[in-house]
Amino acid sequence: MPRSEKLNRREFISSAATIAASISIVPSHVIAGTGHVPPSDQLAVANIGCGTQGLREMGEMLKNPKVRVVAVCDVNKSSTDYIDWSPNGIRDDIRETLGDPSWWEGKPGIPGGREIGQAYVEQYYAKNKPSGKYRGCASYEDFRELFAKEKGIDAVKIMTPDHTHASIALAAMDKKMHVVTHKPISNRLLEGRKVIEKAQSSGAITHLLAWSDRPEYRQIKAWMDAGLIGELKEIHNWSYRPVWQQWTKRPEPPMPVPNDFNWELWLGPVPDMPYHKNYTHNVFRGWYEFGGGSVADMGHYSLFPLFETLGISKSPTSARAFGTTTREEVNQVYQWVKNDVAFPASCTIKWKFPAQEKLPAFDLFWYDGGMKPFAPEELEMDGKDTPEEGLMIVGAKGKILGGFRGENPVLLPESTAMTGRDTERINSREVERMTDSWVEAMLAGEQTPGSFIRAQCITDTINLGAIALRSGKKVDFDANLLKITNDESANQLLTRTYRKGWEV
Repeated sequence: MPRSEKLNRREFISSAATIAASISIVPSHVIAGTGHVPPSDQLAVANIGCGTQGLREMGEMLKNPKVRVVAVCDVNKSSTDYIDWSPNGIRDDIRETLGDPSWWEGKPGIPGGREIGQAYVEQYYAKNKPSGKYRGCASYEDFRELFAKEKGIDAVKIMTPDHTHASIALAAMDKKMHVVTHKPISNRLLEGRKVIEKAQSSGAITHLLAWSDRPEYRQIKAWMDAGLIGELKEIHNWSYRPVWQQWTKRPEPPMPVPNDFNWELWLGPVPDMPYHKNYTHNVFRGWYEFGGGSVADMGHYSLFPLFETLGISKSPTSARAFGTTTREEVNQVYQWVKNDVAFPASCTIKWKFPAQEKLPAFDLFWYDGGMKPFAPEELEMDGKDTPEEGLMIVGAKGKILGGFRGENPVLLPESTAMTGRDTERINSREVERMTDSWVEAMLAGEQTPGSFIRAQCITDTINLGAIALRSGKKVDFDANLLKITNDESANQLLTRTYRKGWEV
C-alpha cells in the first residue's frame, strides 16, 4: 500500500493516544492465529537467513507471544548438506519447539533453507489454530523482493553470512523497518560505519545480537573503580575457536551450483567467483570475503558488552596481528603457502586504544585457535594456569581473571586478593539473561542496549583487526578521517570491490 494512503504501525507506536488505532493497520497475516496477545502488542518480523543459526534461533521467536514471524527468506530453497556443531542439534531444537518428536524422522543430513524455515513457522502457529492448519508465512529467495512486496513488517532479523549483513540492513532501514542482526554489523569497516550512520539518521531501532547484559562486567568495573588493580594497562581475551575449518587457498576445482541455490544472490556484493561448497553453509566465516574470522564470531560476545560497561567508545589507533603459517609439499620440497584468502588457524591481535573518558590509554590483546597468554605470576603462585578461554584485566598493581565473557571473576592472586570478597563473586549460572530484549524495545519504540549506534567502537575494532591480519604489518588508523595512514594497500581493505548494483 502506498505510504501516502496508510501510515505504518511503527509510526503510531510511540504515541499512547494512537496505539488503540493500530489494530486496523496490522496486516491480516499477522492477525491470524495470534491467540491471546493483541495484534497491536506484537512485532511482525521477517527472518532473513534460514541456515543453521537462523533455524536454531527461530524457536525463540516463535515461542515469544509478542513476535509474529510473517516471512522468511533464503537464497537456498532446501537442502540437507549444512555443517553444524552436532548431527542432530537443529533437528532436536525444532522437535522441542514444535512438540513433535517425529519431526525429520528417518531423513538424512542437517536441514536448512527457506522451505524448511517456512514449514517450521507454519507448523508451530498451526498448533494454536482450531483447524490445525496455518498458511501465514511468506517465503522469498531475494530479500529485495520481500521488501518490495511485503507490507506491515516491523522488523527484520538478519541471519545470513557476514558479507551480506550491511546490504540487507541498509535496505531494511530504507524501508523504515527496524533491524536486528547476527554479528558482525559488517565485515568491512567502512560498510559498518555506513550502517551505523544510517541507524542514526533513520531513527530505526536496531540491535546487534552479540550484546548481552553481563553482571560480571559490572562487578569487574566496581573493583576497577575501587582502585583494586590500579590504572588499567591491558585487556586480554582468548578463545579456543575457530571450530570450523580454516582454509589456506581457493578450493579447486569449481563445483556445479546446486539446484535451487542462487549462488549470485549468495555472493551479494562480492564479485563473481566460481561456486564451491567450502564457501557456504556455515563454513563461510574463515574466508576474508565472506566472514570475519573467530574474532568477529566470538569477540563481539565478550568485548561489545565489556566496552559498554567500561565506557570504551573511542576506536583503536592501531592494530598488529600474527597468524599461523602453512607449508605444503611441491615436487618433494616443502614450501610456504602465501595465504591471502582466509583467516589463519590461530592468531593474536594487539590494538592500541587512546585514553577514554574515564580510562587511560591501554592495549587490547586477542588470541584464538589455542593461543592464550602465559599464566601471570599471581596465577602461578596459586598453582594455576590460564583457562582454555578467558578474560584478564591487567592494572598497574593487580589483575582480574574471569571466563571468556568474564564469568566468575576473581582478583589475583585469588588466595590472598579475594580474602573477604567471596560474597561479591557472581555465580554466572544463577544470572537470568534476557535474550529477546530487542522485542520489548521495538514494541516500546525505544533503542536497545545493543543498538547499532552504540556499536561503532566494537565494529571498528573487529574489522581493524582483520585488516592487520591481512596486511601482515602494524596499521595506524585515524578514526576521524576513516583512513589507514601508514599503508595505502591496507587502506584499501577498509572497503571491498563491489559487484555492480550492490554498491554500499
